[in-house]
Amino acid sequence: MQAPSTPAPFPNQGPEPLTTTHRERPSPTQDHRREPGWPPMSRRQAALLAVTCVAYLLVVAGVLLNTALVDLDWSVRLLRPYERWPRLEPLLDTWVVAGQRGPSAIAAFVWLGWRAHRLGRLRPLLVMAVALLLLNVTVGAVKIVTGRLGPHYAQYVGSPELFSGGTIFPSGHTANAVVTWGVLAYLAVRWRRTGAMIAAATACSIGLTTVYLGTHWVTDVLAGWAAGLLVLLSLPLLEPLVVAAEQRLVRRRVH
Repeated sequence: MQAPSTPAPFPNQGPEPLTTTHRERPSPTQDHRREPGWPPMSRRQAALLAVTCVAYLLVVAGVLLNTALVDLDWSVRLLRPYERWPRLEPLLDTWVVAGQRGPSAIAAFVWLGWRAHRLGRLRPLLVMAVALLLLNVTVGAVKIVTGRLGPHYAQYVGSPELFSGGTIFPSGHTANAVVTWGVLAYLAVRWRRTGAMIAAATACSIGLTTVYLGTHWVTDVLAGWAAGLLVLLSLPLLEPLVVAAEQRLVRRRVH
């Protein structure tokens, strides 16, 4: 009697070959889920950029033409808030450090360095570097051209104190606070909305603190807010520069 036949074994096909998608790590331009780039500028953002630019120009023109804005500067200057409410001075004198370029940049780059290492990307560091570079160039140029003196060094009551060798207008403290903490809020991704609220509160309080301490005029702060916001709103336009810089640095590191 013939034994029942058994099915032939399956051919040994071996493990499924891995494709390059499984083997290779996504490039900085492919991996958008882990660290999204700045989205293209929308019409709403473009309109806000235009409005902010107009506001900035109006403040600059108001100071240059010695308008009522300068009268507002002097009204607050003669009020001397730091003398009327002296108990606030120690606290606010410490808080204003959060807007200084050196301490805030160091704190920001420490966090961004950790994030860049975790993501395996240079993008967080490059976004902040581009933003600070744009801020320093634009604000620094206006400071040099206007040469405005600060309230503590003002010489003539009612004067805008322009072209006197000062570097007070616009407020670098204020603009730096807007840009540094604003960029951090965006790069936080998960807590972006909460971070944006904290960044806005920080930038506003830093500006008002400089007015209280008498280190800046009111118009310095108004111009600083506008200048910093212009930098933030302009970052989508600089997206190609960030991408190109990241790709170039990655290629150098590989080779």
